[in-house]
Amino acid sequence: MRLKDKVAIVTGAGAGIGQAIARRFAREGANVTIAEIDPATGRATEDAIREAAGHATFVRTDVASEEDVKAMVQSTLDRHGRIDILVNNAAVILGQKEGRAHELSNEAWDRTMAVNLRGYWLCAKHVIPSMLAQGRGCIILIASPTGMLGFTRLTAYSTSKGGVLGLARAMAVDYAPDHIRVNAIVPGTIDTPMNAEEFAVPGAREKWAAAAPVGRLGIGDDVAGMAAFLATEDADYCQGGIYMVDGGQTAV
Repeated sequence: MRLKDKVAIVTGAGAGIGQAIARRFAREGANVTIAEIDPATGRATEDAIREAAGHATFVRTDVASEEDVKAMVQSTLDRHGRIDILVNNAAVILGQKEGRAHELSNEAWDRTMAVNLRGYWLCAKHVIPSMLAQGRGCIILIASPTGMLGFTRLTAYSTSKGGVLGLARAMAVDYAPDHIRVNAIVPGTIDTPMNAEEFAVPGAREKWAAAAPVGRLGIGDDVAGMAAFLATEDADYCQGGIYMVDGGQTAV
């Protein structure tokens, strides 16, 4: 159990990648705070972890709300007295409200940035003081190939994810002297509820599976394995890294 007695916060842990990471961390011995906006999925993840003899607590959190984030972080500190790991994962993709730059509404742009970028910053902002006080910590940001490559009609989402990579690098440099490790994971096309709308298009699953040299879609556990490694002391010299978990999609 590589994370025994560690305290981890995973945002957006009610489904998909976040849920897979939360469950993996719990299996590795961590006490996990499930920071999730949807009470039904957040509690379901909590229940699943507890049924598997793990330790988890759901705290309803809209990561775009500073008050929610502050309350979630304080709840974790009140319960455990420390925070060792933060996984910034919660994100939205607004489907039909997305588009080319001139087609986007201000509301779609603002909501995407509020969750996908401001949310990452707010969680880090309020977790880092406790990490500084204890002299170490680990922050993992879930990014996206859309922040590195051109994807059509995903302007707001792509821009937010490009910002995530910038935030990861900036924090990595700033906090390396404080023994706070900051790294980013770039998942490929993962079979999660977030991508359900895209996969509902006939032939889409096959198209995206073929886009990865390994010939399949990713699953949440693929990303969770990388997150677990980055959260352990085995990754002590990993700082400011961008780790691809995409089946080779960005290698071609």
